[in-house]
Amino acid sequence: MILIKILEMPTRFFGGIAALLILPLVGALIIEVFSRHVLGTPTVWAFEISYMVMGTLFVLGMANALRLKQHVSVDLLTMKMSNRVAASIRAIFYIMLLPIIIWLTWELAYYFYEAYESGERSGRSAWNPIVWPIYFTWFLGFLLLVMQLIAELLKAIITMVSGKEDDFA
Repeated sequence: MILIKILEMPTRFFGGIAALLILPLVGALIIEVFSRHVLGTPTVWAFEISYMVMGTLFVLGMANALRLKQHVSVDLLTMKMSNRVAASIRAIFYIMLLPIIIWLTWELAYYFYEAYESGERSGRSAWNPIVWPIYFTWFLGFLLLVMQLIAELLKAIITMVSGKEDDFA
């Protein structure tokens, strides 16, 4: 139980950060719309800020969505099963998903490192910002997802052993 709480602490923290990222995203879009339609001069940075902040919001929020059971799932069959059987099915899928997500996390760490070392820039606008910060947030989001998958696997194992769904909140 303590291990689950430790694994979920960063998920909760960065889930809150992700929620707060809506504010700068909306601010950037308001500035862009005002600048484009009222002043007649679109910004050079709003497009890149928008996709970077939105991407960060999504990747930092995916682990928290898993923790809160907000991902899409089809419970039609598992709701008729016992807690142990449903937890066993979840555990099997978490075990199958974990190596893939670990591999993606490893690759994103490599992309981040390469972009940082080379000073890679986006090339998508006149602003042309460096991209390693966004690659780092993608890596961080997937690392949080790995940690949350491990926590969910532990929860499923506890349910398989005890036969009851505990509220691990």
